Amino acid sequence: MAKSKLRIIPLGGLNEIGKNMMLLEYENDIIIIDAGLMFPEEEMMGVDLVIPDISYLIERRQKIRGMVITHGHEDHIGALPYLLPQLNCPVYCTKLTHGLISVKLKEHKALAKADLRILTPGVKIALGKFRVELFPVCHSIPDSAGIIVHTPLGVVVHSGDFKIDYTPVNSNPTDFSRLAQLGSEGVLLLMTDSTYAELPGYTPSESVVGDALERIMSDAPGRVIITTFSSLVSRIQQVIDTAARYNRRVFVVGRNMNEIVRISLELGYLKAPAGILGRIDEMKNLPDNRIVLVTTGSQGEPTSALVRIANKDHKQVHIMKGDTVIISASPIPGNESLVARTIDNLLKQGAEVLYDRITPVHVHGHASQEELKLIMNIVKPKYFMPIHGEYRHLYIHGKLAQTVGIPKENIFIMEDGDILQIDKRSARVDGRVSSGHVYVDGMSVGDIGATVLRDRQALAEDGIVIVIVAVNKQTGRLLNKPDIMSKGFVDSQGYQEMLENSRDVVAEALKHRSDSPSDPGYLNNKIRDTLERYYYEQTKRHPMILPFVVRV
Repeated sequence: MAKSKLRIIPLGGLNEIGKNMMLLEYENDIIIIDAGLMFPEEEMMGVDLVIPDISYLIERRQKIRGMVITHGHEDHIGALPYLLPQLNCPVYCTKLTHGLISVKLKEHKALAKADLRILTPGVKIALGKFRVELFPVCHSIPDSAGIIVHTPLGVVVHSGDFKIDYTPVNSNPTDFSRLAQLGSEGVLLLMTDSTYAELPGYTPSESVVGDALERIMSDAPGRVIITTFSSLVSRIQQVIDTAARYNRRVFVVGRNMNEIVRISLELGYLKAPAGILGRIDEMKNLPDNRIVLVTTGSQGEPTSALVRIANKDHKQVHIMKGDTVIISASPIPGNESLVARTIDNLLKQGAEVLYDRITPVHVHGHASQEELKLIMNIVKPKYFMPIHGEYRHLYIHGKLAQTVGIPKENIFIMEDGDILQIDKRSARVDGRVSSGHVYVDGMSVGDIGATVLRDRQALAEDGIVIVIVAVNKQTGRLLNKPDIMSKGFVDSQGYQEMLENSRDVVAEALKHRSDSPSDPGYLNNKIRDTLERYYYEQTKRHPMILPFVVRV
């Protein structure tokens, strides 16, 4: 009889930033860690969100014992409204994460059927043959956790997103004592966040931002407008604390920001002195130097509050000279141009804009190289697998593991869909499962594929040409010259002669006899081939050509 193996299968989060999802499988039991989304890359035109492909899980639904969530960021919980109804399994998480997931599922009308369970760090639960416990980690959102999975073959530690901060604002420090205890007992596999594995040294403490906010708010002559991630609760707490010291009131702008502030206050993760938080309509009764606004829009999202303010499109808030705008976040890869455009628009209206390149108004929530090495030294794993990052992050993290004594052959740099199989004697990457991107486009989930994206790319780059041809049903002969219209291809004024000539080119091409002169398929291909050659000769471009043949 073959000996049972532990299978580690990433469905998202490797070779990419976001879309985090990891499976652990042993015999007839599967547990899932995280279910995140990824924001679309520039070439994913029209796509709103990207979520993991869970076809492997759907086929094995009866084996799923539960899902464990590390923390409440979108790249770890954002796919739940789309995936949970298909999996129908219990979800375990900490208290604040539970609140944030509940809000998200309620928005998608998926809360009623969800089985959400609060799991306190240090408490072990049995999920099939697995025993699972959470341990506190410091990250940029309270109640973040790493996961300890006791498997029949040994202990697996999943770090979640973490950093080492000895002076956190309102979250627990990373639990070194529990990790050291595990390290002394023996850890089979360590999986650790690689997002900032390129950065030497240590990640600065969140308290650095508090000092910067203190300086800015004490010197600002007018309103202070701060944008950050809505889930960065510790940053919002720093804003409230600093505003209170300088006798300013805080006004929250943006639906998502308001919802997270409400939940965090209710659960005790935010603390605000009486009267400091106000409704936005109360702002008009205060002098400018008594006002702080906290808004969404740190990534330049087109519908966010800050971007609408920058575009003079917000109903209640308009930029005035003397305003100080603080962008307290780093751009997610791909959002740089959106953030830069927002900064430019704010500056043009007379605001002073401060961001992390010019003053320390943001620190990230991920471990740098020395912290990553420290965790590996404490845990002392037999096998190591870097997670959460693009390939270069995983590669550098693997090299760091070698520097602390983990043998190269015990380090596994994997891709989404790869299977790491571990038995009592060895571990190796063997086989693949279905994985990849599932696109969310408006109300559509999974209906957009690579072909649609290629078509959108072609339309964006070279435009479209529509050709309408009327032919005799019996003979296939043209009844008149084709009508040709273009959008996004050429300036109709400057290229009018070329478009007019292309009508003659099509007419000439369709004069020649064929075995099936009136067949629409033949005519469509003939028109398309003829115009593709002609337009490329004239413009060196490849517009999408859509022929419409009317048989009369």
